[in-house]
Amino acid sequence: MAKIKLSNYYIKNIVKRALNEDLYPNGDITSGLVKNTKIIKVKLISNQQAMIAGLEFAKQTFKLIDTKIKFIIKRKEGSLVKKNNVVAIIEGKAENILIGERVALNFMSHISGIATKTNQFVKLVNKKSKICCTRKTIPTLRVIQKYAVKLGGGTNHRFNLSDEFLIKDNHIASSDIKTLVNLAIKNKKGKKITVEVDNLKQLKQIMGLKFNTVLFDNMNSKTLRAGIKIAKKYYETEASGNITLESIKKIAATGVDRISIGSITHSASAIDFKLQI
Repeated sequence: MAKIKLSNYYIKNIVKRALNEDLYPNGDITSGLVKNTKIIKVKLISNQQAMIAGLEFAKQTFKLIDTKIKFIIKRKEGSLVKKNNVVAIIEGKAENILIGERVALNFMSHISGIATKTNQFVKLVNKKSKICCTRKTIPTLRVIQKYAVKLGGGTNHRFNLSDEFLIKDNHIASSDIKTLVNLAIKNKKGKKITVEVDNLKQLKQIMGLKFNTVLFDNMNSKTLRAGIKIAKKYYETEASGNITLESIKKIAATGVDRISIGSITHSASAIDFKLQI
């Protein structure tokens, strides 16, 4: 899989773009009313129980506005906090802190939301299965979202279309499953091959071929368990398809190796943070 790099250079540049979005063309005309000689101390507080993520994005936001702003971290990245816990202390000129407030909180809210939801799934399966994310991410923000998944204890699926062969239902509908698998084997050049099946008939058509993972899509637990029994000795197994916090335990109990969940990136609720002067 393509290596995810969340470097200082990457963080600085994406935060810079976010600030430009918020400040173009005339800056923060409201915060400009505040005297910028006044030094304030602000608490960054979580309004709910959550896993904290994105602290470096918040820190870099204030640093790009004013290098003299102090961002003192009180809770480590990846730590769990309760409602009203202080996550960080920010100290500096009032106007400059107010300018960066929303951009900093937006990054933390989104990244923490994904990490928190991922961690909820991870705890429920209790190491029986790996929780994987998908490519159902916000365009241009995939690196951040997949970082949040890993922080929450999840596993990154392929990063992009070049990482591995993933033969899905529409590929199969455009050809036939056995032909596609054989072509992937012929052209794999060290890449992993995953094959999605919708039913046990498709699975039986490809048994014995040399690929890596069988992805069982949208199967009920009874059919999934039967499919895993057939495939488990020969292939890694994976389940996907509208899996929720309510259904995850039942899916994990089938013995499946991996469970891929699009909602941990595309539908994770933002965590509510606030700055309190």
